[in-house]
Amino acid sequence: MPSKASAAEQIALLEKGADRIEPRAELRAKVERSVASGESLRVKVGFDPSAPDLHLGHTVVMRKMKHFQDFGHEVWFVIGDFTGMIGDPSGRSKTRPQLTEEQIRANSETYKEQVFKILDPERTVVAFNSEWLSALGAEGLIRLASRYTVARMLERDDFHRRFRGEQPISIHEFLYPLAQAYDSVAMKADFELGGTDQLFNLLVGRHIMREYGLEPQVALTMPLLEGLNGTEKMSKSLGNAVGVTEPPDEMFGKLMSISDELTYRYYELLTDRTPVEIAALRAGVDDGTLHPKRVKQDLAVQIVSDFHSPREAGAARDRFEAVFARGTVPDEMPSFAAASPVRMLDLLTASGLARTRNEGRRLLSQGAVSLDGERVLSDVAVAAPADGAVLKVGKRRFLRVVPGP
Repeated sequence: MPSKASAAEQIALLEKGADRIEPRAELRAKVERSVASGESLRVKVGFDPSAPDLHLGHTVVMRKMKHFQDFGHEVWFVIGDFTGMIGDPSGRSKTRPQLTEEQIRANSETYKEQVFKILDPERTVVAFNSEWLSALGAEGLIRLASRYTVARMLERDDFHRRFRGEQPISIHEFLYPLAQAYDSVAMKADFELGGTDQLFNLLVGRHIMREYGLEPQVALTMPLLEGLNGTEKMSKSLGNAVGVTEPPDEMFGKLMSISDELTYRYYELLTDRTPVEIAALRAGVDDGTLHPKRVKQDLAVQIVSDFHSPREAGAARDRFEAVFARGTVPDEMPSFAAASPVRMLDLLTASGLARTRNEGRRLLSQGAVSLDGERVLSDVAVAAPADGAVLKVGKRRFLRVVPGP
């Protein structure tokens, strides 16, 4: 059931933070028609389960989905179990490795859990695009491919660069935007949302919907969120990401590490603060009535609250203050039982503080590891006393190591 918000109120929030709306006039027309008729709009976002974990960069589009949802529109979260086997070529300089069915199934389950940290599960339609794409069959896929040209496909930036650079382009990669477009046909979507790197795919969807005699969707893209370093886009492989399932303390500490300027960008894309409210925060910092640390701390509390709870966010803030403002060791930290003595690399990887031994070596060489306040620079054997030792990695991660069997 659409909300009682006026068309103007809906349009203002739906356009907030958007990078491109193609075409903007159709967004306004569809919203005004919805308000006048009392009928909800169908909004589609597709996520290929290419990795098991989502980070804050993924949630920028999800928050926009929630804006539509809060206005009573029908939100579809489409898991690309079929398209995931092709691999999205967006922004790629080479062919993306194809996922196995087992990888797709496992990642899909984690996506369903994580997306509901933002969206209302009772009002979200979760669909797998294999439902309609597998049913197309070979004949249907050939007919779909006949509705777009190779020349138009090569207008896409990444395909164009690879073609000019004589780098391989596999035929199956041309099928990806067509398959994504057919999702919109099958659903009769009014809107499709995505990151800026998805604009080409979304516009192919508009074309293919016309080919099937349907009113074309509006393409709305959101900016790609910068990672913690403020330069490259957020990516776990680049080590500049905040995962939505990370513990409150880890999430809070990472957010406190961003630059003052990036703080406003995160307010814009990761909260519902209005442009006027964000401008007021910036003005307060500029005239000295607000401390930039307080502005950043409030952002961290809000984001941790969204993915955990206000209570856990408040506790993470207090522990952060105790450790970093007053230089103390936190009162509470996880424990890990290790055989004594234990090699430091074995300890780092077994406890999860390093994902791989190579990462552990890097942490040691950078001086990021200490045991009871003493820096550890190599893979030495260490022994924990009976009452445990405090292992610290980086600025925010603490672990009490106790003797194990």
